[in-house]
Amino acid sequence: MRGAGVSAEAPGPAVIFAHGNAELIDGWPAVLGGYQAMGVSVLMVEYRGYGRSDGSPTQKGLTDDFVRFAEMLSDRPEVDGERLIYHGRSIGGGVICQLAAQRAPAALILQSTFTSAADMAARMGFPSFLVRDKFDSRAVVEAFDGPLLLMHGRRDRVIGYRHSERLAAVARQGRLRPYDCDHNDFPMESGAFWGDVEGFLREAGVLE
Repeated sequence: MRGAGVSAEAPGPAVIFAHGNAELIDGWPAVLGGYQAMGVSVLMVEYRGYGRSDGSPTQKGLTDDFVRFAEMLSDRPEVDGERLIYHGRSIGGGVICQLAAQRAPAALILQSTFTSAADMAARMGFPSFLVRDKFDSRAVVEAFDGPLLLMHGRRDRVIGYRHSERLAAVARQGRLRPYDCDHNDFPMESGAFWGDVEGFLREAGVLE
């Protein structure tokens, strides 16, 4: 298990980011630079069994890992522990939801996320731990009482747009932002994407 971080220049909010399947944390620092530009520190946690991390990924194991990192992050002097953001992309949204169920964030961002592993079980190309574990994002979203931003491509052929529509339907404070893209061409390096993220975080009171 390993993590990598990028600290902002001054104490303030921080985001924990969980990536998608067939990805590693190594390529994400540059993509997530938009957070640092806002003064948000970034922590990326690698999944068990991915990259240079040992072990096998399970719902319990991944949740335990992310909770541990969240606690470590909130204790750092350059981080305001009351302003933690969780951001999960694709299967990372399922992992982030499990973290949110254990330790609620100040704001939650779910990008191209599924409603549950059961709803995705018939899809090809997803890792085996999604089949044996529930990863019930819908149940977490329904219970979550904080600010939630759902971001999803209307042309997503891996995790259909309908998943975020269903999550938005049960969310207490959820907002769904559609994009004209597929699953793996999400415009995360565009000004529009980061404008949406920043606007959401300011409305949520995470950014001053």
